[in-house]
Amino acid sequence: MSAEPLEIHLEEQDLGRSLRADVRTGLAAEEKWLPPKWFYDARGSQLFEEITRLPEYYPTRAERAVLAERAGDIAAVTGAKTLIELGSGSSEKTRLLLDAFTRHGDLGTFVPLDVSVSALRQSTAEIAADYPGLRVRGIVGDFTRHLGRLPAGGRRLVVFLGGTLGNLLPAERADFLTAMRAALEPGDWLLVGTDLVKDPAVIVPAYDDAAGVTAEFNRNVLRVINRELGAEFDPAAFAHVARWYPEREWLEMRLRALRPMRVQVLDLDVPFAAGEELRTEVSAKFRPEGIAAELAAAGFDAHRFWTDSEDLFGVTLARVD
Repeated sequence: MSAEPLEIHLEEQDLGRSLRADVRTGLAAEEKWLPPKWFYDARGSQLFEEITRLPEYYPTRAERAVLAERAGDIAAVTGAKTLIELGSGSSEKTRLLLDAFTRHGDLGTFVPLDVSVSALRQSTAEIAADYPGLRVRGIVGDFTRHLGRLPAGGRRLVVFLGGTLGNLLPAERADFLTAMRAALEPGDWLLVGTDLVKDPAVIVPAYDDAAGVTAEFNRNVLRVINRELGAEFDPAAFAHVARWYPEREWLEMRLRALRPMRVQVLDLDVPFAAGEELRTEVSAKFRPEGIAAELAAAGFDAHRFWTDSEDLFGVTLARVD
């Protein structure tokens, strides 16, 4: 069965407007920031794939280990008819679930949602070819804006992997989970991956690898803004910073100006003092009781919690009652 034509709710001009709005707001703030979604052009996605294979970067390996061990349990417990993946990318880890549902369930439809038309077109074609009995329906959209576009009907399992939930600030997480609950019906399920609180000596190197791949990934946001908005950032004038904040239990990636400079972008003249930092990502780490409480506050029941053998990464299966 071939993949269905993509359902598009996000056009190139929407992305352009969103980028301009984020740049205006973030670079004009007293403490400058940019959201991490702008790392991911084709080069940024390639760099992130390299990061996931680095020895320091444990989250991808740990989450994959949990899914490899528990995919059969997830299929058996949920009995899902429709599998929906948010921020799907290549859907590599989701194949562990698709394999399990093929063996143990009667899954009929797979719905990946992603902002990238090209990535989604490729992944849906590949999955449709590899799982010929499965209906594959890709949605081009933003998981913070288009949850209301998810297909209704059947018992649904929504999958949100990779620790992406931790890239949202606490208020943003609450808004996202509330919107997710509103998009689902009693009997539906949510599977969410969360990196766990642990020794910062393990966490920080995952975001500051010896080979410097993450540093290039971090600076890629400046290259994206240069290309898309005609800005004049010199990426080499910014150092990569990864810093753990114990009181918040999150890591921040930042770019530190190595010299004083002024950068022209849109109609802004953006000054940087030497040593001034631009925050590009927050990566929150969770405790099992914390993620259960956040899910409960949004109307979910945390039904099962699994982790890998080293307690590095958690996967929570939550139900809508």
